[in-house]
Amino acid sequence: MENSSLKGMILTEVENLISRSCANQKVTDKFEKLHIALLKKYYNAADVSIDYHRKRVKMDIIMDDTSYDPKKINLYLPTLHANLLFKNLKDFLRSCVDKDSKSLGFYAGLLRTFTNKEVILTPV
Repeated sequence: MENSSLKGMILTEVENLISRSCANQKVTDKFEKLHIALLKKYYNAADVSIDYHRKRVKMDIIMDDTSYDPKKINLYLPTLHANLLFKNLKDFLRSCVDKDSKSLGFYAGLLRTFTNKEVILTPV
């Protein structure tokens, strides 16, 4: 029971964060990094750029993970260049949120990163 409520809380907070990031016309660098991280995770993309004015997402989607070797410099990974259009950024990003248990750790890390308040430590 606790596990499902934790999953629901994480997914709800991610959707709230997406809503806050899409509320203003001008997207800050911090929220652009959030959008790119979500798209990279969902599409398994190596490179993502978002044109907010033209409502386009350009990305290079990695087609085959088996050719990736962390012990070597990967000069060639089979990729597919995609140019996607979106009507509503918030709906588009919400559709990219996976609801599986495997993705929860990633979303929890995003929440920790993007909702973290600056804490100034003062010596006692």
